[in-house]
Amino acid sequence: MGIGKSKIDSCPLSLSWGKSHSVDTSQGHYESASKNSEDISLCDVAERGKTTEEPPGEQEGAEGEAETPEEDDEEEEVFLKFVILHADDDTDEALRVQNVLQNDFGIKPGIIFAEMPCGRQHLQNLDDAVNGSAWTILLLTENFLRDTWCNFQFYTSLMNSVNRRHKYNSVIPCGSPFALQTINALEEESRGFPTQVERIFQESVYKTQQTIWKETRNVAQRQFIA
Repeated sequence: MGIGKSKIDSCPLSLSWGKSHSVDTSQGHYESASKNSEDISLCDVAERGKTTEEPPGEQEGAEGEAETPEEDDEEEEVFLKFVILHADDDTDEALRVQNVLQNDFGIKPGIIFAEMPCGRQHLQNLDDAVNGSAWTILLLTENFLRDTWCNFQFYTSLMNSVNRRHKYNSVIPCGSPFALQTINALEEESRGFPTQVERIFQESVYKTQQTIWKETRNVAQRQFIA
């Protein structure tokens, strides 16, 4: 559910949204030094003075801690504030709208559809984008309205908001035609644009959808394991 940037078919982002270090104990050097104590040089003494020998248990613990950052890379997926669905030729405009919402109004995190992971089917990415975000913004340009795939995204998003109670009013047209003025819409040229943003992107709505999203994912994971 998307949301650098390129067209949908060549999305560059791999969303996520350390490296382990081994511990050199140099025990072989210590053993040979102890067996040949008579041959120990000043350099050997200095070398041993700089190195602190750790018990095996502590060494294993250090290695485990060093691997922690690598494990942190596998973070849980983030439930997004919004995703912008757009035509291929409107990627730059989608990025501009994304920056306005995130930088000017603090509505983050959000993505555009071109940022969805590569290597997956478009339908899977669309499902993840729509259901993995609180609001779906439709960038309704001429390019969008005459594109078959974009029309499919349009109707799929609307039906999703109708069939799922917690998704009601979650589809937000941007630059919408007159026929869509009766529902929530973003009109950037309007004086009331800041008020529209404040009214639509309510934190309480986001929290509610985030909770349902997490519960749905947990159920799906338990079913998969079973």
